[in-house]
Amino acid sequence: MKRAVTAICLALFCLALRPAADAQTSSAPASDEAQIRAAIQSQTDAWNRADIPAFMQTYEDSADTTFIGQTLRKGYKPILERYQKSYTTRAQMGTLTFSDIDIRLLPSGCGKSEIALVTGKFHLNRTEHGAATKDDGIFSLVWRKGPHGWKIILDHTS
Repeated sequence: MKRAVTAICLALFCLALRPAADAQTSSAPASDEAQIRAAIQSQTDAWNRADIPAFMQTYEDSADTTFIGQTLRKGYKPILERYQKSYTTRAQMGTLTFSDIDIRLLPSGCGKSEIALVTGKFHLNRTEHGAATKDDGIFSLVWRKGPHGWKIILDHTS
C-alpha cells in the first residue's frame, strides 16, 4: 500500500510540474539538440586540429563509457589510448566531417530529456593511414546529460 501511495504521489508531482515545465522548457528540446550539435562541432574542430584529448572531451570520463568498432573497448582511458595508437600523426587524422546527423531526445517519465540517440555518417579526408584504415562509415551514439553537460556514453562506429 505504501508503494502504491508513493507511486501515485510521484505521478501527481510529475503531472503538477508538467505545465510549468512545458512553459519553461518549450525550447529545452531545441536547446538540448543545439548543445549536442555544438559538442559534435567541438569534437570535429578538435579532430581537425589533431587534438585527440580535446576530441575525447565529448565522451563521459567513466569506466563504463563504451566504444564498439572492430573490437569492444570499455572505459574512457582505453578509448583515448585506442585513438592515440590508431592516429599517430596529423596526416593520419586528416580532416573529419560528419553528415546526416539525426538527434533523438528521449524524455524521461517527467518529460525532461537526459538521454539522446545520435546517428550519422563520418568521412576522413586524409593522405596517410596508420592502424585505422577506414575513411568512411556510420555511427550511433548514446549521449547522457549529466553535471558536465551532454556526453557520449556509448559509441558504435562501423
